[in-house]
Amino acid sequence: MVRDHVSLNFDTVSLAGPTQKYSFKNSFRRNWRQLSKLQRLICFSLVSAIIIAILLWLIRYTRHLKQGLLEANSLKLQKPTILFQDSVLNLPDGVEAIKLNDFDNEAPSDQKEQIAAPAVNIHADPQSSVGVQFEPASGHRQVAVLNAFKHAWNGYKKYAWGHDHVKPISRKHQDWFNLGLTIVDSLDTLWIMNLKKEFDEAREWVSTSFNLDHYKDVNLFETTIRVLGGFLSAYHLSEDSLFLDKALDVGSRLMPCFTKSLSPIPYSDVNLVSQMAHSPKWSPDSSTAEVSTIQLEFRDLSRSTDLKNYEKVAFRVSEHIHTLDKFHGLVPIYINPNTGKFHRGSEIKIGARGDSYYEYLLKQWIQTGKTIDFLKDDYLEAIDGIISQLVRTSPQRNLTYIGELKAGSHSFHPKMDHLVCYLPGTLALGVHYGMPSSHMRLAEKLMETCYRMYADQPTFLSPEIVYFGTKVEVNQDMYVNSNDAHSLLRPEFVESLWYMYQISGNTTYQDWGWLIFQAFERHTKVAGGFTSIGNVLDPDDIRPQDMTESFFFAETLKYLYLLMSNERHMLSIDKYVVNSEGHPLPIRNR
Repeated sequence: MVRDHVSLNFDTVSLAGPTQKYSFKNSFRRNWRQLSKLQRLICFSLVSAIIIAILLWLIRYTRHLKQGLLEANSLKLQKPTILFQDSVLNLPDGVEAIKLNDFDNEAPSDQKEQIAAPAVNIHADPQSSVGVQFEPASGHRQVAVLNAFKHAWNGYKKYAWGHDHVKPISRKHQDWFNLGLTIVDSLDTLWIMNLKKEFDEAREWVSTSFNLDHYKDVNLFETTIRVLGGFLSAYHLSEDSLFLDKALDVGSRLMPCFTKSLSPIPYSDVNLVSQMAHSPKWSPDSSTAEVSTIQLEFRDLSRSTDLKNYEKVAFRVSEHIHTLDKFHGLVPIYINPNTGKFHRGSEIKIGARGDSYYEYLLKQWIQTGKTIDFLKDDYLEAIDGIISQLVRTSPQRNLTYIGELKAGSHSFHPKMDHLVCYLPGTLALGVHYGMPSSHMRLAEKLMETCYRMYADQPTFLSPEIVYFGTKVEVNQDMYVNSNDAHSLLRPEFVESLWYMYQISGNTTYQDWGWLIFQAFERHTKVAGGFTSIGNVLDPDDIRPQDMTESFFFAETLKYLYLLMSNERHMLSIDKYVVNSEGHPLPIRNR
């Protein structure tokens, strides 16, 4: 039978358009009407609370951002200041003159940032400045180091110019603080190596593009030693006041770490725009080494600008730590900025987070013309503590090494960071300035151990950490765990090689440095520069990490260049004290 029509049935659930939306609304209304008055009240309360919380957050965020921008602008708009002693100056209109003795009394905390504001440039015109002159590279070794620097610099310039670090394999950049760290860190190296064209290009970037107005947290210690120290050293070597102006701006932005702390111990981090200072996100404590390794730079900033407050707040840290109880002169590696006390449950070691506390005791004493006795006394007590509590020898080769004391128990741990290899150079520097001759004997023994950290590896490159056996039957008295087998192109041992050679004249230290440099060339050199590697234990599997830290330019290559010079005292340790990032600052007579 043939039908004369077709019957179609539609499932209303599948229909789209207004009918579906209307059904949804009806469903919601039916469910809402089924709720009791109490349930409706609870729903209203929850929704209201969420809306209020969002509004409060938006208001607070907006105020915080506005305050940060206003404070940043205020740093730029403050009235310029010129400092003078007692003489009469002819000042331009709108410039206020303040006598140095006006700063003898400590300023209220709310005025400290005004005191630290950048001053009118009263120093030498860069066009008329000659600066400190260094001899050109001589000898095939020093020329080879110079060429290595040029290769690394060209890679940075091509792939990462203006950024913090270069990634030489992927040919990209990496930013940490957005401060052009490699450029600022390299300024004095460029000057020492007589790379004037490259120096002028770097200066131009500093003049036109260096920018502190990134709404980003920076670390007080790293910014001080790399950026503040880099600018100050460049200023002293080139006599170009641009770098002092920049140093002053950096110093003023870091001041909230001190002024907003509840104790003389500064906070570890600060936002350069909002001026918000705080502890690191991972801990309420600051690193002992970090807070005690900023004094050389802030003191030099004060002495170079005649603004006393920078030196005062930084040196107060050293004065405060001097009063705290220590373990045979040794300090725990963490300290709390709220209480001003050591974290008693932390390790004691000369490696990471402890190292440069001891370095800056000696170097501050030298920087101030050997006039501050407690710095010398604390240094001597600390070295005695290192010798009695941390120094051991390996069972087979009698390698002298420095171990660690575990948290709480103070039990000995036979672990030594490559960072510890800065200590022989510091010990030798101390002996040069009159410390006991026994310190030099310890330095020589530690140099042998640090050299073996390189020479024992198939790549002739040191790992980050080594361990020592404590019994004769152990197969290796110095060994490396796979997790610690990386090399970051660190400078500590070549730094000590430079000190030891400059003080002793022993050319063996030059030869050791040359072997290490050749290993850098063999295993870490790539088309875009030099890269850190993940494994020093196998030359066929070095695992490149695609990163060049700024300290490779500022320290590692600089120290190798100075070490290979035919002029032994190319950079005199009688005129300069070198900060923890390899930046020379002038020694004062007080």
